[in-house]
Amino acid sequence: MSIRTQLKKIMPSISTTEQEALDAGDVWLEGSIFQGKPDFAALRDIPVAKLNDEEQAFLDGPVTKLIGMVDDFAIQNDKHLPDHILSFLKENKFFSLIIPKSYGGLEFSPYANSTIVATIAAKSSAVAVTVMVPNSLGPGELLMHYGTSEQQDHWLPRLANGQEIPCFALTSPEAGSDAGGIPDVGTVTMGEFEGKQVLGLSVTWDKRYITLAPIATVLGLAFKVQDPKGLLGGKEHLGITCALIPKSHPGVELGNRHDPMGINFYNGTTRGENVFIPMDFIIGGQKNIGRGWSMLVACLGAGRGISLPALGASVSQCSFKSSAEYAAVREQFGLSIGKFEGIQEKLADIAGKTYLQESMRVLTTEGLGIGLKPSVVTAIAKYHMTELGRDILNSAMDIQAGKAIQRGPQNTLASGYVAQPIAITVEGANILTRNLMIFGQGVMRCHPHMQNMVEAIHSDHKNADKVFNSIFRKTIAYSVNNGLRAFRLGLLPFTAQASSKLPEVAIYEKSVNKLASKLAVYADFSLLVLGGKLKQAEMLSARLGDVMSYLYAAMASIRYYEQKLPSEQREQAAPYFHYATRWSLCKAEEALLAFLENFPASGARKLMRALTVTYSAKMPKVNDNLVRELAEQAQLNTEFKKNLTHLVKPVIGDGNYINEQAYLAKMDCLPLLAKVKKGLKTRVFKSGIRFPITLDNALAAKVINATEHKQLLDYNLKRERAIRVDEFDFNMNLIGDKAELKIAN
Repeated sequence: MSIRTQLKKIMPSISTTEQEALDAGDVWLEGSIFQGKPDFAALRDIPVAKLNDEEQAFLDGPVTKLIGMVDDFAIQNDKHLPDHILSFLKENKFFSLIIPKSYGGLEFSPYANSTIVATIAAKSSAVAVTVMVPNSLGPGELLMHYGTSEQQDHWLPRLANGQEIPCFALTSPEAGSDAGGIPDVGTVTMGEFEGKQVLGLSVTWDKRYITLAPIATVLGLAFKVQDPKGLLGGKEHLGITCALIPKSHPGVELGNRHDPMGINFYNGTTRGENVFIPMDFIIGGQKNIGRGWSMLVACLGAGRGISLPALGASVSQCSFKSSAEYAAVREQFGLSIGKFEGIQEKLADIAGKTYLQESMRVLTTEGLGIGLKPSVVTAIAKYHMTELGRDILNSAMDIQAGKAIQRGPQNTLASGYVAQPIAITVEGANILTRNLMIFGQGVMRCHPHMQNMVEAIHSDHKNADKVFNSIFRKTIAYSVNNGLRAFRLGLLPFTAQASSKLPEVAIYEKSVNKLASKLAVYADFSLLVLGGKLKQAEMLSARLGDVMSYLYAAMASIRYYEQKLPSEQREQAAPYFHYATRWSLCKAEEALLAFLENFPASGARKLMRALTVTYSAKMPKVNDNLVRELAEQAQLNTEFKKNLTHLVKPVIGDGNYINEQAYLAKMDCLPLLAKVKKGLKTRVFKSGIRFPITLDNALAAKVINATEHKQLLDYNLKRERAIRVDEFDFNMNLIGDKAELKIAN
């Protein structure tokens, strides 16, 4: 019995939906990571993302104006987005960021799309999601890539100018993240359309969680097509198909709303029973019946690689900015709380991970910007950036404590804290993304021979054995080379290569190479020992996916430090860079060690340890000195910190503005506060019960002059405003203007 025949009995074949997912998208940096040779040359050759003049003008103009118009607390306490906000979005083409200019759209880059969505999200999650969805997976992108010229000419201009509002319905009650399991069906049949008998589909669907459905004027719909009468002359079951149906079409139901955590963006249901649609409603026409899944997977980059990671980056920057400012101005026991090591530990973690978020956001959109559709990288970005956002938010809530848990216009965290689970849930729930997608797709896409080998194993072609043997020999050679490289780097770690000209970067580049060499060996052993069972060993495969992910994050951190930052800011950025990169490398190593500890075959486990010389953790860790250094740097008003929180745009009177004004006032008063503290310490004057009395005593003792006294009193008023929380008369409606009035009083 041949090796191929034996493997055929134990190796599962690739399903149609799996094959379509594998065929869609591109392999990028993750391929070199998986193969044990991270391609830093390719990393450094990527054009640096920046906004062009039109994109910057849009950010400075309509986006800034929108942020000034939005009262997020009022939105949370109402039922709908205000009509004037929705009208402003339509009139200023917020729904056409990705539509080509030839159809009246803005045709912005992925980096600009991400920056715009994230900037809006820093003010309001509800408004950001409303903007995000039409520019993500949906009718616009599907029409651009797959629509007929007639469909494009009709729909894209209307979508661009806001005349039509789209939604896309994929998720069903019986099939959440498993799109291949949707029960919605369209049956090929003859029916009446515009007074004529035409060939079409009788479609029945029941969809939920559909964003913008309650206000949509055109419905994108995914369903399975059946042809039981053979009217198309082929198979009965034809596969997932995408159609575009006007809301006004008979039988279409759009309307009932969900309540997504009280965030109040439009999200709801759509249903239809035996709704007849002509073939012209299929996106791309009749020839695209059954191509829906491959179309959807190919277009997932916008949602998974742009919009949802943008929300993670946005909430991280909001958390970092507000926590750093609060830690600087909030005092306890006569000291700013930012001086306490417990706070510093949390603040450093927020700062380092926010740097990592921005690094990953920029790198991922740079990849999309050069025309790639890297399905594994976008899954990495979606999973890890939304999870990091949740992690960072939790730390920010701990630092801001009582201030963070009281809702109101001044609270900068509450909306994001409530909304973050939504980002984690959509576009493939994070559990599924981590456990099945990242390594599951990665092993087939990134391994140089695996997909071809599986196809050869299950092939019925007469030359299948010959093709398989050729691929098998190449696979053995590939695995041997992986083993030799990992053994050399494990035994002689100083032989690891690095091409960076910055010594602080080179050490981390070498570490990435060493860890990736181990990943390649462990992936090979997993496939050899577990074979098709690896698909069910989700905890093991998820750990290998984590290694890929954290090494990608480390490469993003390196690239941002080397190429995105002006050289004069690198000194300010160094603690952020070291924290983010060390954390990523330690998490990658932790995942590798956990994989080894839990690998079921003890003999293979011992061999993997020996071959890679892996018995304990070796990566440089985040230590207390780095935590202190980063926490102190995070509380300084540096240019780098301003750049790292650039998504947050304070508006006069909002929580971000109040915090920032207190913080900036304190930075200006630091020398004066030092004079007051010195006077107290040397007993030139006495401390008062309240700070203003202390300042009066300092003025009387001539430690400060009248101008300095006035400046310190002004700072104290701003400080008191910043540490207060919103309060309400519950006989009044909790609406933003009234809440502000109450606070002002």
